Amino acid sequence: MFRDWSISVGGGGAFLQNADVNSFYDGKTNFGYNLYASLDKQITHVFGLGVHYQMGETNQKALLPGALGVAAGVATAYTKYRQVSLMGDINFSNLMRRVDNHSPYRWALHGYAGLGFQGYETLLLDNDMSRWSTSPPRIPIEINQKIGLDTFMFHLGTGVKYNVSPLIDVEARALYTITGDDSFDGGGYGKTARPPYNAINPGTSDNMFTVNLGLTFKLGKHDTHLSWYDPLQDIHGRIKVLEDMPTELVVCEKGDLDNDGVCDDWDRQLDTPAGARVDGAGVALDLDLDGVIDLYDKCVTVPGTVETSGCPK
Repeated sequence: MFRDWSISVGGGGAFLQNADVNSFYDGKTNFGYNLYASLDKQITHVFGLGVHYQMGETNQKALLPGALGVAAGVATAYTKYRQVSLMGDINFSNLMRRVDNHSPYRWALHGYAGLGFQGYETLLLDNDMSRWSTSPPRIPIEINQKIGLDTFMFHLGTGVKYNVSPLIDVEARALYTITGDDSFDGGGYGKTARPPYNAINPGTSDNMFTVNLGLTFKLGKHDTHLSWYDPLQDIHGRIKVLEDMPTELVVCEKGDLDNDGVCDDWDRQLDTPAGARVDGAGVALDLDLDGVIDLYDKCVTVPGTVETSGCPK
């Protein structure tokens, strides 16, 4: 009934934050870049899962404290990285959508969480020389690291999608990456590394965030992608068909005792309260299956209790 596969691509800025060698130095922002691609499978209209690949480069600076900093000057570092992760996608707009919302469904708020592996290469330029001599003339010290695709990292983020057409979505997305690695910023290995760039801040995880614009290409032959399917609006459509039926058409020869649009011959609930929406068998709708029908349920899409009028305690 629905498209449920998609491919997403995009790119934007990348910034090292919470690191010894930082993208935000001396009141200025040192821009990096990132590119991403993902293959996604929509499991339900609320939840999807995808394989996410991201690559890019960050640009950061740092100054060592005291005499070391005076000698070295402001160090510049670069980190080229690659990340592969399994990413979960929660469609908050579908999760929180109200049954009485009749607006066109074109915008959606998404949340992301992922776990995967990363690899990176770093380069740090320090203007001081080797510290055991003052001659020959000073030359830059380079700290160069290369890490394979073998360290864990975590993604957390959010995005806003716009449904352009049955084939394409546009998205603005922000992801925060917890690298779990104190060497990601190019400062060397561990707090005892020399020069001591990794000892500038006490933290042991150099984290980064990315901000992106991207496109999602929805795959398949059906008109609607599952992430844009709104079951509540579908219910509205069925009710409208009943409301628009010609009054002169006699459907129920034996009557409709509770006036719910389902003939008594097939009605499994003959005493449906007035105004309650029903399914094809005449049973009052209870979308969240909490035992409180939608007519009396103050939290239609969230299971609750009878005592709290269908809302969680």
